Amino acid sequence: MRILAVSVFATLSLVSGAAFASADLAKAKNCMACHAMDKKLVGPSYKDVAAKYASDKDAATKLAKKIREGGTGAWGQVPMPANPQVSEADALTLAKWVLTVK
Repeated sequence: MRILAVSVFATLSLVSGAAFASADLAKAKNCMACHAMDKKLVGPSYKDVAAKYASDKDAATKLAKKIREGGTGAWGQVPMPANPQVSEADALTLAKWVLTVK
């Protein structure tokens, strides 16, 4: 029983650490200049993005591409600027994290 409790704690710590790491990554990549967790700034909130793409199994890949290449029209006429300085791996990490925001 003790081993199970330690294992569950370790797993929760890793998940929790990944969530914090991704929020830190969003700050480091300047995503927070236009997006907030639960309110619209220049762009939609992460919570709204997660809700919009909740049933899309390809959402992480689509959002990662949008992070790197930019785009317009998904949330109105304000364009999302391209962020080519964000690596493909970091863009996918950010996209997966955004999809977990509740």
